[in-house]
Amino acid sequence: MIIQPKSMLLGVACATLFACSGNRQTMQMGVPDYAVATVEPQSITLSTSRSGTFEGRQDIEIRPNVSGFITQVCVDEGATVKKGEVLFVIDPVQYEEAVNVARAAVEVAKASVNTNELTVANNKELRDANIISEYNYQMSVNVLAQAKAQLAQAEAELVNAEKNLSYTNVISPADGVIGKIPYRVGALVNSAITTPLTTVSDISQMYVYFSMTEKELLDLVRQDSTPGKIIEKMPEVSLVTADGRPYEEKGKITTISEVIDQATGSVRARATFANPQRLLRSGGNGMVIIPTTLNDVIVVPQKSTYELQDKRFVYVLNNESKAESREVKVYNLDDGKNFVIMSGLQPGERIVMEGVSTLRNGTQINPITEQEAQAKLNAVTGAAQQQK
Repeated sequence: MIIQPKSMLLGVACATLFACSGNRQTMQMGVPDYAVATVEPQSITLSTSRSGTFEGRQDIEIRPNVSGFITQVCVDEGATVKKGEVLFVIDPVQYEEAVNVARAAVEVAKASVNTNELTVANNKELRDANIISEYNYQMSVNVLAQAKAQLAQAEAELVNAEKNLSYTNVISPADGVIGKIPYRVGALVNSAITTPLTTVSDISQMYVYFSMTEKELLDLVRQDSTPGKIIEKMPEVSLVTADGRPYEEKGKITTISEVIDQATGSVRARATFANPQRLLRSGGNGMVIIPTTLNDVIVVPQKSTYELQDKRFVYVLNNESKAESREVKVYNLDDGKNFVIMSGLQPGERIVMEGVSTLRNGTQINPITEQEAQAKLNAVTGAAQQQK
């Protein structure tokens, strides 16, 4: 007979007791509960943001049509002006004198016409009485025609002189905002100046220029678009201004470049936004938000997936309530909470919604609804608060 030391017997007893205790604990725990949901097709709208720069519908350079010294600057930089409002006044004295001279020339020409009309009438009577020859009569008719031509020329010169006089008041051709004013009172200007008097920016509508990737363009085109009607099918876009606030007005993509920049793989696009409050200004910047709507797709919470070696997986529940790991392909856009599954899942399949990091392939689970899982969590949280 071999007699074992007491210490060795005690160790075996403790190990046996621990093993039995562990088995009882495992039996008490049973199969773990996990929230499970059935995936079904649905629609979801995702969005991408692109940096954009603002330009007014038109930036009109204001240049003088006549030369002279500026005698009055009627607006200031940054002022809002209406179409037809006077911006600058150029010294009108010489142009007023030109109008007076032209008017006098018109009166002289009118008098000449009247005189020659009398001469023609008188010569006609003399010719009919055979007092003067036909030649003399026709000469008087030609002189009258010449006088009428001189009158027309004088009247044209008067119109030109009056137009030049009107040009001394430089007016705004459109509603807009005044830009920089490099010329002040006393400056000599003319139609050949290289720098304009100022710029009037028509900002009733704003053009926001931004870039889109080729893939984004293709995604938008595939949203029920047909050749030749891509712009019409484009969704409305939103704008976030430089202060981070959403702009109230919705915009519309109005032009897309036909050429893809090979260096960047992008195309230049333009969205048009109404600007009734004149909040947007030329030269500003913001973020254009482009929505993408996907119909009949499977959407799962991001927390129901896990990533391994740059691949995305979910746990699908089989008929035996065992979790099976499966790779899925997700759409390149997401809303920060959900993934759009492009392949790997079929409608009607059940997936584990949360706690996937604690699962292993083939783990037996007890499937419960998300509402039941939330109720259990609330109960545990309430109990913990009561203990405190």
